[in-house]
Formats: sequence, structure tokens, C-alpha cells
Amino acid sequence: MNATALPKIKHTASGNFFLLAGPCAIEGEEMALRIAETILKISDNLEIPFVFKGSFKKANRSRVDSFTGIGDEKALKILQKVSNTFDIPVVTDIHEISDASMAAAYVDVLQIPAFLVRQTDLVVAAAETGKVVNLKKGQFMSPESMSFAVQKVHDSGNPNAWITDRGTFFGYQDLIVDFRGIPVMRKFAPTVLDVTHSLQQPNQKHGITGGKPELIETIARAGVVNNVDGLFIETHYDPSQAKSDGANMLPLDQLEGLMTRLVRIRKAVN
Repeated sequence: MNATALPKIKHTASGNFFLLAGPCAIEGEEMALRIAETILKISDNLEIPFVFKGSFKKANRSRVDSFTGIGDEKALKILQKVSNTFDIPVVTDIHEISDASMAAAYVDVLQIPAFLVRQTDLVVAAAETGKVVNLKKGQFMSPESMSFAVQKVHDSGNPNAWITDRGTFFGYQDLIVDFRGIPVMRKFAPTVLDVTHSLQQPNQKHGITGGKPELIETIARAGVVNNVDGLFIETHYDPSQAKSDGANMLPLDQLEGLMTRLVRIRKAVN
């Protein structure tokens, strides 16, 4: 990871993977601060570089009545408050060209959703803000093809791109992580494994995404052993009440144990 691109990032010399973690969506100020504070205590204790994650809005929804957010500016101000309160960087995803400059005023990392990573104008708009750009690998894309997405960021004058693998379509309603892609993508940019989204089961008949959170540790361990630069984990103190993606989230009270075990694995691998 290019630590100089994120001046608020801590523990970069620890040799640990970095962690992008938080709720799927910003549901309110109290929940965001509560989750961020808990993760920060864990990451500081284990010397894990930490970036707080939260979507200021959710555009890719299965149904029109699905939760999309609490209001763009309201959610972005909450992300900014998290950053200022705890002195940590924050990341959020954008979906439209106009989102790039708006979100860049509040956050440190702009994330391009997997379904949109081939949208050149969106990637360029994010890159031109000067922020770090986290490119989610499309579920339909090969690891090799992500070199072109990274090149779009670089060609826009921004050297700070990450790649995040969130699984590949395996039939209509499942995803699989191909760990052969990690060393391929690490040649192009720092590579993150999105553990929780890789365990989604999309396009369920009832229109609500399912998941297999019981496999979070299995996928995370495999990523750490295979030298991913970072892990992406969505977490909530009560996933059953989360307004988005609760089916594949990690309960917040399980995060410390998981991170402790993963740090031990990283140290053993190194």
C-alpha cells in the first residue's frame, strides 16, 4: 500500500495487511461512530492499518423498496466526522460521475463498485479528484483485465489505485474466489480481498441478497496466506438489523478474535 497517499493511516510499518472495515451503509451517526471506535481499538492493539468503510448511498439494489441511504450530504458528513473524531481515513463508493467531486470533499478513498469498474468516465472522474481509487474487480472480469482499469487511473495523472477482488460469478446465484488471481492483480496495484461480499448469494427469489457468513474466516485465512495487501470486511453490531447486506456481514463482537488469528497467520507467512 502507498502509505503516503493516506496521511491518516497508522501502523504501516507493522508488516500486517491493511483493513477496510465498517458497515455496508451509513445508517446514522451513532452507529457509525460506535462501529468505528470498536474497530479502531482492535486495529490499534494489533497494529493493523485501518480505513473505515461506509457507503453514503446504495445505488445497486435488487428492489425499488430496498434501503438506499439517509441522504447523500448527511451520510458524507457522518463519514467526515468519523475521520475527524478518530483521525482515520475513510472510504465510500460512488456510482455517478457527479458523485466523485462531491464525495471527495469528505473522504480519503473513492471506491468504484464492481458492476461499474468498466465505466471509463466514472473511473477517470474518481482519479481526477486526486484521491486513492479502490477499483472493485467486476464479478464478470478476469484478474488480468483489471490492469486496464488501473491504467485508466494512472493515465489520469493519479498513481494511487487499489484493486479489490469480491469474487467471480459461479452460476446465477453464487460467487467463488479464485485465489490464482491475487498474485496476478498484485502486479498491477495493491490488492485487497473483499471477504464478506465474496460470500454473497445474489439474485435470490425474494429479491434480498443472501450470504454465507460462516465462511468469513475460511476466505480471510486463505487471502492472508496468499499475501493479499488488504482485507475488506463489512461488520455490524447486529447484522440481523442492518439495513443493507446483513446476510453476509461479520458480527462486530467476532472481529477481534478473527483479526488476532489472521495477524498470527500473516506473521507466520512472513
